[in-house]
Amino acid sequence: MEADASNFAMGGVLSVKCEDSKWKPVAYISKSLNETEKNYKIHDKEMLAVIQCLEAWRHFLEGSQSKFKVWTDHKNLKYFISNQKLNCRQAR
Repeated sequence: MEADASNFAMGGVLSVKCEDSKWKPVAYISKSLNETEKNYKIHDKEMLAVIQCLEAWRHFLEGSQSKFKVWTDHKNLKYFISNQKLNCRQAR
């Protein structure tokens, strides 16, 4: 699964590796961001793309007997795996 987001839209491609070792697309999703989503920080837009792809293709992925990988712009998502400084308002 590949997912990506820009300032205006998000999209993704679900592909499967065939016997000839070539990747073939199975499904595609593309969506314009609404006014609220356009205001998200880039790491939130990238995560939104991943989540929407997972939700759209849940029926494909849950029944799979093999593991799947999520490919995206990993540098923007480092935010989610790093420690965050919380202020009092966020900690409640």
